[in-house]
Amino acid sequence: MVLSMPLQAHHGGAAYDQTKSVTFEGTVTEMQFANPHVLVYWDVKSGEAAGQKWSGWLTAPNKLARAGWSRKTLNPGDTITVSGTPHKDGTHVVQIRKLVGPDGADLPLTEN
Repeated sequence: MVLSMPLQAHHGGAAYDQTKSVTFEGTVTEMQFANPHVLVYWDVKSGEAAGQKWSGWLTAPNKLARAGWSRKTLNPGDTITVSGTPHKDGTHVVQIRKLVGPDGADLPLTEN
């Protein structure tokens, strides 16, 4: 008997330019706290990217939950500062490396 199991591939940061970093202050429009990665969407407030819509991905929700996150950590209207590595193809997507929450404190992105 042969068992068939779904294949799971993990995509790393290969699509992101690890030699560059971008930082934006913005207003959260949505957070999707779902597998395989938590996604954050925001509108950029200032600078060259003002008015642009961006998104970024974090680790899996279970890992962020162990770091203290919940589905309510970020809400539409929250002001955040996001730093990360930009997508190589120029789309408005980043691999988030640092996220400052609405209270001005760094949000933990990994378990302690």
